[in-house]
Amino acid sequence: MTETAPLRLAIVGLGTVGAGVIRLLEVNRELVARRAGRPIEVVAISARDRNKDRGIDLSPYEWVDDMSSLAAREDIDAVVELIGGSDGPALTLARQCLGRGKPFVTANKAMIAHHGLDLAREAERTGVALKYEAAVAGGVPVIKGLREGAAANRIMRVYGILNGTCNFILSTMEKDGSAFQDVLDDAQAKGYAEADPTFDIDGIDAAHKLSILASLAFGTEIDFPEVDITGIRHVMAADIREAATLGYKIRLVGMAECEAEGGENVGLFQRVHPMLVPLDHPLAHVDGALNAVVAEGNFVGRLFFQGAGAGEGPTASAVVADVIDVARDEYGPAFAMPAEWLQRQVKADAGARIGRAYLRFLVQDRPGVLAEITAAMRDAGVSIESVIQRAQTEDGGVLVAIVTHAGALSCIEDVLKRLGGSDSLLGAPMVMHILD
Repeated sequence: MTETAPLRLAIVGLGTVGAGVIRLLEVNRELVARRAGRPIEVVAISARDRNKDRGIDLSPYEWVDDMSSLAAREDIDAVVELIGGSDGPALTLARQCLGRGKPFVTANKAMIAHHGLDLAREAERTGVALKYEAAVAGGVPVIKGLREGAAANRIMRVYGILNGTCNFILSTMEKDGSAFQDVLDDAQAKGYAEADPTFDIDGIDAAHKLSILASLAFGTEIDFPEVDITGIRHVMAADIREAATLGYKIRLVGMAECEAEGGENVGLFQRVHPMLVPLDHPLAHVDGALNAVVAEGNFVGRLFFQGAGAGEGPTASAVVADVIDVARDEYGPAFAMPAEWLQRQVKADAGARIGRAYLRFLVQDRPGVLAEITAAMRDAGVSIESVIQRAQTEDGGVLVAIVTHAGALSCIEDVLKRLGGSDSLLGAPMVMHILD
């Protein structure tokens, strides 16, 4: 290989992923240099705790306490940010680097979901790269797949399993028949789930990723605040069993569509929600902590991406892939087209969508309750496909599970309003849409 100037790198954040990036660059140094067309050299590092044992030798690298100084250093060509958070130091560093014309690589999905459009504009203004492959689905190259591989297609729909923690919990409940809280406790003990799992189990992490994918897929501005979000906190082991009886598996699915009329986009639909996935669908067989994304293009057809969505190795792999792009001077707009061409979309009316749903009620064990539920569904215009009623649960209630025929989803909301306040119900009903 002809000797060329190295790409001089600063890495900010030395947690699992940051340490993994350094380890990967050390182990695959020669291969990465050949693929990048020049050596990649870590010049400086920065993190909150200088004395923490990270299992790697950091002595070859200059430690920098003030990470904001990295943006102005002429001996650093690009900065990798792995500290996380939608605002605060990560956002400040991103703005400083891009504003000074320094390429910026990040795994920070929250920051991209909240501020990606502004950062993309700044990157375009100064003519440098903003790269974030590791922000969605870890080591799965779905960002490159949509931005580059499927660039010639109109994408009609993008959806998938975007959070490994939730998928691990649901597939473990499916395998062992355990209750949600028991599996969550075990996942936290094993380090699969955070001490505060809110972002994962309440669907926020998946929603960050979905809003990014939607922008890439449809050429729209990122609109995270308009994602409808329901997590898996209230999924019961009984729901898993009933879904299996009906021929489905339950997965937390993020789904986005940009509705079109006469070739023009007229509404952006974005939803993260537990769904019943048919057993013959590829997503039904994505188990454990894996992620998977499906994109449907008008010429390429269905694209299916699957792999490890988190962890040191997969995420570091995605980060270094972006660094290699920077070393090659392969930039391009962050969201597949110039930021000024991204369209602002109104939120699509989710209630007007046609689909089938699974409704689960825990009810008092007394006569007339099932008639009350079915009457509410009749009056709301919901057609019932099947009804399952089970014996008493541990809390003394009876489980009633209903699958609907296809109909307007607004009618399901009407059912819930009609039953609101009913003393027949023990807690709020659970609604899960069916992936058809």
